[in-house]
Amino acid sequence: MQVIEAFKPFEIQEIELIDWKQRPVKNNFFELVLVKNGTGTQCINYNEHAYNKGSIFLLPPLKCHSFTIAQPTQFVFLKFTDSFFKNINRITIDRNEWFKEASYILSNYNQLPGDIIKNDVDRNHLESLISMILQESRNYGESSINLVTSLMTSILEILIRNIKKGSYFELPKNNSDDRITKMLTYINENIDKTELLKVENLSDVFMMSPTYVSEFFKKQVNMPLREYIIKAKLKLVEIRLLNSDFTLTQIADELGFTDVSHLSKTFKRYAGTSIREFKNNGEYMLLKRGACSSSNKA
Repeated sequence: MQVIEAFKPFEIQEIELIDWKQRPVKNNFFELVLVKNGTGTQCINYNEHAYNKGSIFLLPPLKCHSFTIAQPTQFVFLKFTDSFFKNINRITIDRNEWFKEASYILSNYNQLPGDIIKNDVDRNHLESLISMILQESRNYGESSINLVTSLMTSILEILIRNIKKGSYFELPKNNSDDRITKMLTYINENIDKTELLKVENLSDVFMMSPTYVSEFFKKQVNMPLREYIIKAKLKLVEIRLLNSDFTLTQIADELGFTDVSHLSKTFKRYAGTSIREFKNNGEYMLLKRGACSSSNKA
């Protein structure tokens, strides 16, 4: 099938493959994959998961991913690029709000293989939305950018809803206490609201004593609450450094750091490198962190 690249901010590709080859595209944000037909196996960082007709995957940025194709497979790749979160032509997008939504996906999705959609209703919604985008891009081109933007908005909302509902947080195995998933969801939804992340507020929200909140969190996540919050913020810092033109002052203010100096020192402490070094070599560092082999990168 012919490759479709309808709009710069959202790259669309529909293609049928009998074997997987490295695609000449760079996945530096995130990409949704719909399997229209076919069977095989998806792999992310050496973890595998079977796919078939109707499977919907989220390909995380800067991670090695590939597909082992058992039967000829018709894929639709729908890629959200960084320019999607900026002002586009005559379209005005609330970049801050959109980027916050996208960052929620990237910082909370645990980047393991497998179908991201667990609800058949949402799966049908996504299939319909993707079909509409393909039809609009074929028939109307850039003249339908308003409608396509709206459809992409709906897709993003459905992804966020499924991530919030699903068990996408990295928790210790055999964890059966759903309170920690709710607490993690609450923390990540409010990661830019420092007051709401204080132990006293979490104590009120989850009806635990302040002392028990900290003990409970560390027991469930194997990490102190404060350290988790800092690392969650730094995930968002990395996303903004690589995929936006936010200034360091804007990033520090948004995520509750005292100033740029505080942000820089915290980043250096936990990331092991300076912000400048990360901006210059961030993609390489993330790839190295993911332990990807170059032969498997898509």
